[in-house]
Formats: sequence, structure tokens, C-alpha cells
Amino acid sequence: MNYIDLHCDTIMAIMNHEDQSLKDAPTQINLDKLKKGQALLQCFAMFVHLKKVNDPLDYGLEMIDRYYIEIEKNKELIAPVFEYSDIEKNEKDHKISSLLTIEEGAITKGNVSILRNLYRLGVRMICLNWNFANGIGHPNFILTEGRKPDFYTPNTTDGLTEDGFKIIKEMNRLGIIIDVSHLSDKGFYDCIQTSTRPIVASHSNARAICPNVRNLTDDMILKLHENGGVMGINFCADFLNEEEALGKNTIQWAIKHMIHVKNLVGVDVLSIGSDYDGIDPNIELKDASLMQNLFTEMRKANFTEEEIEKIAFKNFLRVLKANLS
Repeated sequence: MNYIDLHCDTIMAIMNHEDQSLKDAPTQINLDKLKKGQALLQCFAMFVHLKKVNDPLDYGLEMIDRYYIEIEKNKELIAPVFEYSDIEKNEKDHKISSLLTIEEGAITKGNVSILRNLYRLGVRMICLNWNFANGIGHPNFILTEGRKPDFYTPNTTDGLTEDGFKIIKEMNRLGIIIDVSHLSDKGFYDCIQTSTRPIVASHSNARAICPNVRNLTDDMILKLHENGGVMGINFCADFLNEEEALGKNTIQWAIKHMIHVKNLVGVDVLSIGSDYDGIDPNIELKDASLMQNLFTEMRKANFTEEEIEKIAFKNFLRVLKANLS
């Protein structure tokens, strides 16, 4: 079963290791593991931590450079996607497809000209926020040194900024997918009400199963379904279950989230967003090579083959086609 993964932090994981290659780095995702797991397409996020860099754009460009160095070094195995037809071409050439994404909209500095240049560099999806407010919008919780974040009280008052609305409208025009994972509840609804194309929550689960505000409420899932977008089920133990020890049983709890969403709106809104190399690898699905185990257990949980195909890759292909074509 082919699959698409909407989010990983693998480039961040190898960024400071010149001796490591995307082909076989000791990370949760590398090309050998993607091939074994039967990946059709992997989204690679350029994650920038605002408190650890001097200039988010400068560092983001360094990450994009490393991304393309790795793609070029391994061009017999993987190829980038700039438009929808590239996926079909790469599959015919027996290559894994790669989508360049950003996690932290501050890279744009709220400037549509920078956004356009990022598009020219191949960026096709942007997660508007991480865990800090930026010039585009606000997250549900903010990381403050010395203070424990509130994982249970969503931000329902602070959404997109004036520049944020301009950014998402230009993303729609260009064909860059809007990613609302990490965005505040208010920001989510701002995007849903403004976007003319399907959006995604690339690595977010169901809040009804695990009440962390990084997950989506039932109403959000309903609205995302109506929008034609998707949510990528995140393998982070803390977002699968309040009790981390239980959440490490990745397959069991990922399927529980899927069943909840299926009972709510059906499977068309479901995808996979592993968050590999941004999460603790001490989990059941410890890396991409094991992805087929998830699909095997989904069959035992009475998901049909058609439903599994939709969740594994067809739903996100639909979103890609709506944005990239």
C-alpha cells in the first residue's frame, strides 16, 4: 500500500550533520526507510525555531539549500514535486516524490514578495505558526521559558493578523497549501472562512480522543471536511493519548482517532502526518519502515481497502490537485 506523509522534521534532524545523508541517516525517516515503508510522497518541513535563530528567513533558506543538496545527491531515488503532474511522472520513474514545506510562517516575515520567492524555490505548503505568535497569526499555546504551556485551553480570540489574511490569499493565488496545525482555534476559523482552496492540518489529531489543543475539535473536523481539506494523523504519543505511556502504542491509538473521525464525517478528511524526526522515537511505529503495519491493523479494525487507500494517499492527492493544478 502506497502512502503519503504530510509532515516530518528530517531536514532539521540532519541539518548540523554534514556526514549524514538523507539516504541512510540514523533518523526516523531516510530514503531506505521510505522505500521499505512504500512511500509515494514525503512532505519535508523546513522547521525554524524562532528563539534559536537570528533571522528565520536566513535559516529557512539554509535549510532549503540542504534539502535540495540531499535531493540532488539521491536523484535516482527521489524527485521534487512542483506541480501535480510531477507525482505521476516520479511514480512512473520509480522515484519517491518530495514536497517542500515550511513549518513557521515567520519565514515570510508577513511579506507577500518573500512568499512569492519561496514559491519560486519550490515551497508548496506552509504551516502558518509553530508555538510562538508571529506576524501572520497566533498559536494555541506559547512556549515561554520557565513556564509550562497550557495544553488544554485553546486560544479563541487571537487569530490571523492583517498581514496573515494577505498571506493566505496570496497562498491561494499561487497554489501553496495552507497548513493550520499549531494555529490557534480562532486562526483555524479565519482560514476556513477565507481560503478558496482546501486547507490541511498536516499533523493534528482529534481533540475528542486526546484533549490537547494541538488537536482538532469535532466542529473543526466538520468544517475541514466541508472545505475539502484533510488532517494528518500525528504519531506523537502526547497527541494520541493524554497518558504518554498509552500513546506510545501508536497503531492502537492512531486507529482510535481515525475511527472517531470516520464516525463523525467519514474518511475523506483523514490522512497521515507522522511528525517523524520531530517526536520521541520510543514508540511502536518508531520509523517510516514500519508504515505497512498500520495498514495491516486498519484492515483488522474493519477499514475497507478503499478507505485505507483514501487515508493512505488518495485524500491528500485530491488536496494537492486542488492546490497545485
